[in-house]
Amino acid sequence: MNPFVEIENVTLSYAGEVREPAVQELSLSISEGEFCAVVGPSGCGKSTLMKLVAGLIFPQAGEVRVNAEKVDSPLKIAGMAFQNPVMLPWRKTLGNLLLPLEIVSPHRERLRKEKQSYVQRAEQLLNTVGLGGCGDQYPWQLSGGMQQRASLCRALIHDPELLMLDEPFAALDSFTREELWCVMRDLWQKKNFTVVLVTHDLPEAVFLADRICVMSSRPGKILVERKVDLPRPRELDICFTPEFTSIVHELRGHISEART
Repeated sequence: MNPFVEIENVTLSYAGEVREPAVQELSLSISEGEFCAVVGPSGCGKSTLMKLVAGLIFPQAGEVRVNAEKVDSPLKIAGMAFQNPVMLPWRKTLGNLLLPLEIVSPHRERLRKEKQSYVQRAEQLLNTVGLGGCGDQYPWQLSGGMQQRASLCRALIHDPELLMLDEPFAALDSFTREELWCVMRDLWQKKNFTVVLVTHDLPEAVFLADRICVMSSRPGKILVERKVDLPRPRELDICFTPEFTSIVHELRGHISEART
């Protein structure tokens, strides 16, 4: 399968920092439709990798390509979700979902002409993640888990080809977090977009991903790539199987080595 995301020998240092680069000679290739997780020690450059792919920052050396085109501006075909949902408190949930369409061209122009069709799409997404009927509620009326579900919907409202997830479930309790693993699993299987997930949660990575990349300590680069050959669709019970726990322990060992 042809690569959809290509990071080729990328080096990036942040302005004003005198220590080693955030990432150095970083290379990674992700296939179209693949669910790829990135793990590693704190400060290893995982979020930097996300920003490079999204076109929010640019390397001093090397090149980033998405869908065979060099990334030299913010990526319009990507959706992003973060640990903090960052919903505007004065806008209802539906209005928060539509916000990216008001900003990003060409959706901005289409929204003016076809607003009802976009509203229907937003309501369908809310139904898909179990938030049917919540579009008229304000963010402060939603629990943390519900806000994160809405954040996922917002990231998907423009039908992105690439979904970037930066620790999206880290602030949630374990029960809600596992519920959202299943929501994410179902969305990905239904929409078939490419996913890059940055996480510290190794069971989360193993449950969701096709492949897990372990980054070194700073300056970050890919140390190990581990294919997850567990059958799909995965149910939560798989987390207690020897095969699952074996992969988690293997990854933990790689990260321990990366810290030394």
